[in-house]
Amino acid sequence: MISFANAKINIGLNIVGKRADGYHLLESVFCPFPLYDIIEITSRECANKTTLEITGLHLPIEDNNLCLKAYRLLAERFSLPPVHIHLHKQIPYGAGLGGGSSDGAFVLKMLNEKFNVGLSALQLEEEAAKLGADCPFFIQNKPRYAEGIGIDFSPVSIDLSDKFLVLVKPEINIATAEAYQHIVPRPAKEDLREVLRFPIQDWKFYIKNDFEEGVFEKYPIIREIKLALYAQGAIYASMSGSGSAVYGIFPKPVDLTVLNDLGHVYYPIVI
Repeated sequence: MISFANAKINIGLNIVGKRADGYHLLESVFCPFPLYDIIEITSRECANKTTLEITGLHLPIEDNNLCLKAYRLLAERFSLPPVHIHLHKQIPYGAGLGGGSSDGAFVLKMLNEKFNVGLSALQLEEEAAKLGADCPFFIQNKPRYAEGIGIDFSPVSIDLSDKFLVLVKPEINIATAEAYQHIVPRPAKEDLREVLRFPIQDWKFYIKNDFEEGVFEKYPIIREIKLALYAQGAIYASMSGSGSAVYGIFPKPVDLTVLNDLGHVYYPIVI
């Protein structure tokens, strides 16, 4: 069984509070983004242990990998047999794209189907929430307004199908904990759900990512990428999540070889 686990981008990200247990409260719009990790799950006959293999982008195999945690989560409840999980990593990590969360969620969905576990989408979201805050989004995997700690979702209307999206990932990896060091929670000035109804070219006046200020101060090159996307004609550009990836929304395809000249890796993708 093979699945393609996609990334996500954040349109707006407001950190509006902090709970007593240390979890931050956010408001954001999560959107699927067509950059994929490839996951294959095969049965392991005559084996007594589940194994994980990672190819593609270098990523150490650790016991807390979300693919393994997802397997253990269902295996303990439903007595699943051992499997071999092959993760071909293409979504950059430390980028704010939710690649690890997507991998964990997709493994849950794959195991549910492969072994006829019978969990509904809502039940899978409950299991995914045990893996991490972003994970439940990837179960139904469509644009959602997220609030709370990132597991409370409501529908949102957004259509970028006629736009050209570009994702830029500099050679900087940012841990979420590092990005939160500069955050001071405060109420959002605008309701994202209302602002999304504005023309996209107006989003830049109302939609912001609270992580940008601190990240840009420490890593000025990420600010430069955002400014370069606007200079090349983007109608909206933003860092995704806690960074370091930056995306730009363009009205039509554009030549961005100038970004290569700056030494950045970029992914021009139309959705």
